[in-house]
Amino acid sequence: MLQRARTYLSFVRIGHTVFALPFALVGALLAGRSVPLTWGRVGWILAAMVTARSAAMGFNRIVDRRYDAANPRTASRELPRGAMSAGEAWAFVGVASVLFVAVTWMLGPICFALSPVALAIVFWYSLAKRVTWSTQLFLGLAMAVAPVGGWLAAGGGASWEPVWLAVAIGTWVGGFDVLYACDDIAFDRRAGLRSIPVRFGVPRALLISRVMHGVTALALVALGWVAGLGPLYFVGVAGVVALLAYEQSLVRADDLSQVKRAFDLNGYVGLLYLATTGAAIYVH
Repeated sequence: MLQRARTYLSFVRIGHTVFALPFALVGALLAGRSVPLTWGRVGWILAAMVTARSAAMGFNRIVDRRYDAANPRTASRELPRGAMSAGEAWAFVGVASVLFVAVTWMLGPICFALSPVALAIVFWYSLAKRVTWSTQLFLGLAMAVAPVGGWLAAGGGASWEPVWLAVAIGTWVGGFDVLYACDDIAFDRRAGLRSIPVRFGVPRALLISRVMHGVTALALVALGWVAGLGPLYFVGVAGVVALLAYEQSLVRADDLSQVKRAFDLNGYVGLLYLATTGAAIYVH
């Protein structure tokens, strides 16, 4: 039983939840400055994030299983190596999707009404690489849903704050996924898959990634200004920018050996941003 649970957790890479979850919580914390935020509501937001991401990742693994089996980097994933059947995977995605919609009911009518739209966006990313080179931009869009969802789930109304937060996470995730896709450029070309590196080549893709992370920094600064957050917030933003600059320095057009290391650094970006923004909100 324990081994089976580990297989399912590995199937959806549960540890990668640290990419979107901190930004969803920041959205909720920002909204919570004007609307009371209870621990119960935070729990439902966490549940919504975990179920939505699990459904999205499971769907991605299912539709990509043929490509994963042919790619040496991904051949050891659960479906290609037979640790899980396609039927089990589809059942998992179905259950996660139903649970996500049910959880959004607990977060209010707006979240419930938008839940199918959120699922459609995160599912579309997995199919985008077959039809458009803008794959990484669609991943950014899928992840940008998280902070807006957190804001709405906490009861936030019309404001620029979730917009700037969505721009920040969308360009951040899209930027590091461009780096990650550079490592698969040879396989993607052979398989007929599309991406920013395939369309523009590695040197230009790296430039695009760096521009996107520059936009991330500007969006975080704009959010701090619009939301009236204090100096502690901007110290956190400086830390995030330093991590992104270091991440970018690890990857060069003539040396992609550090792509995985650069990718793993992103787990610290969200956690640092959540910690410092939370501290700035409550200290302020």
